[in-house]
Amino acid sequence: MKGLIALGVVVIAAAIVLAQSLFVVDITEQVVILRFGEVVNQSANPGLFVKAPFVDTVVRYDKRVLRIDAPPVAMPDVEKENLVIDSYARYRITDPVQFRKTLQTEGTARSRLGDIVTSTLRSEVARRDRIEIIGAKPLIDPETQQQVVETGIPQFEGTEARTEILQKVLTEVKRSIAEEDEPFGIEMIDVRIKRADFPDEVTPSIYTRMRAERNRIAAGFRADGDEKELIIRADADRRATVIRAEAQRDSNRIRGEGEAQAISILADALEQDPEFFAFRRSLEAYKKFLTQQTTVILPADAPLFQYIPGPDANGVSDGRAP
Repeated sequence: MKGLIALGVVVIAAAIVLAQSLFVVDITEQVVILRFGEVVNQSANPGLFVKAPFVDTVVRYDKRVLRIDAPPVAMPDVEKENLVIDSYARYRITDPVQFRKTLQTEGTARSRLGDIVTSTLRSEVARRDRIEIIGAKPLIDPETQQQVVETGIPQFEGTEARTEILQKVLTEVKRSIAEEDEPFGIEMIDVRIKRADFPDEVTPSIYTRMRAERNRIAAGFRADGDEKELIIRADADRRATVIRAEAQRDSNRIRGEGEAQAISILADALEQDPEFFAFRRSLEAYKKFLTQQTTVILPADAPLFQYIPGPDANGVSDGRAP
């Protein structure tokens, strides 16, 4: 019985020693082996490894890309207007021994690197206006040096200004880390802005300013339209006056030519048969005064009556005036 107990104790002790001697490294991990606080080994390869039991300690670090979420911070732009910038950065631990020496833990790394990223981003934002920070450069007309506006909408260049800003921030963050007394054992991969917005307390004034700007643009378009309308109307009125004058001129010319032709034809007819012309004119005179209730006293031998026959003694007209 005692032998079985002793055997059981030995097995348990062996299991404990074996458990303390073996450790597993996952494919997503890299480890540092500490012995009394000093680094004795490290490994970034996955698998099963052996360490000295009870005296060696395994410190694990993530081998994947890690993320730093910086808290939203109000940052003034070049126009001294605050923007709430919500950013994040990504990094990878490349030297776990140096990382443990300078930053110790991932929590410390998030705090330290977050401060560096925020400080660098603040300096870069202070040199830019809000349009660039939001993400685009305004399109400037090279002749007028004014921003191009089409149908009331400001135009922007295709190149994202925010990408340029973040690239400079990343370069400055890397430079700041390199200038530290000791390297951090990390590689900065990226810096990104999740959101750039105005503080809540200034939102109403921003909307008021946007409405005023849109009203100014709309008023400008209306003024341009009114000016073009006046120009078009004035040109149409001028052309209508010219057309009417030309039509009146042509009608007067045609009427004059017609009257001249009528007079010429009448003169030719008169020359061909003056007697017939005199007869026709007498008939027209008869038509004028014989149809009216008017008494006309003329001598019987008046030329006007030469074509009106008069009655003879028998009451028969002899073709002469009475």
